[in-house]
Amino acid sequence: MSTTYLAAIREAQAVALREDPNVFIYGQDIGKFGGAFKATKGLIDEFPNRVMDAPISEDAMVGLAIGAAIEGMRPIVEMQFADFSSIGFNQIINQAATHYWRTGVPCPITLRLPSGGTAGSGPFHSQSMEALYAHYPGLVVVTPATVEDAYSMLLESIQLDDPVIFCEHKLLYYHLKADRLPTVNLPVGKARIARSGRHATVVTYSAMLHESLKAAAMLAEDGFHVEVVDLRSVKPIDTDTILGSVARTGRLLAVGEAFPWGGVTAEVLSRVVSEGFDLLDCPPIRLNAKDTPIPYHPNLWKAHRPTADSIYAALSELVRK
Repeated sequence: MSTTYLAAIREAQAVALREDPNVFIYGQDIGKFGGAFKATKGLIDEFPNRVMDAPISEDAMVGLAIGAAIEGMRPIVEMQFADFSSIGFNQIINQAATHYWRTGVPCPITLRLPSGGTAGSGPFHSQSMEALYAHYPGLVVVTPATVEDAYSMLLESIQLDDPVIFCEHKLLYYHLKADRLPTVNLPVGKARIARSGRHATVVTYSAMLHESLKAAAMLAEDGFHVEVVDLRSVKPIDTDTILGSVARTGRLLAVGEAFPWGGVTAEVLSRVVSEGFDLLDCPPIRLNAKDTPIPYHPNLWKAHRPTADSIYAALSELVRK
């Protein structure tokens, strides 16, 4: 029986709860209701005192988790949408991120952020917050793009002594399936070559991995073989794997769903230009969502974010330079 991306997240939490009595889950409507996306469905039945509904106050949710973590617990906090984590921003960046540096006491919290857009979600339920949190020292930011990574990286995140921002993409919840869950996987901080190639490198993450793989398949019909790098985590970022790929291809396109100003794609280009300029055969480029709030209408949303077609167009220009 196949497992969806969402079911993998649910199962990882169940495993963590069974294996470690210090793990608990805290969030809005995550108990009997099972969460906005049902990522905790049924868990309260097995763990009635460790899957707890929170008030509608993200600041209070993160504050409770920080307090519990520094006393030895390993809380998982579910935000209903990544966008709403901004309400707990002060607690995340000024308390959780700095706590070990200030005190020597670790703060092992995992903040699950349902991220990215879906048709009709609009500007308040579709944002990608990973670059914002990656800006701050002390936070680990992961962006799983596969069922296998959703499972294994969540388990690893819960076990880390650092606060982790776990960016799970809503569009992937039911669209991705795997035959089995992994027993071993790459660690957080290590990128993966999702497709080998020699004519250009695409560096991407989260849902954009799948759009990039589609675009690479389209380029293959034109006779160009594109290498696709899945970052998996953006903080830490695997610069060595990125540079190794660019060394093979000489061309770079960085793709992200987030807004274009700053961000992960800008960081990727900056690192390649500063550390591997001599590897490039032409200027690197990046492709992001439009620099506007995210629209509601499904057709406008599709035009707002990168797609296989827009990635294909960018790559077609890049490989011919």
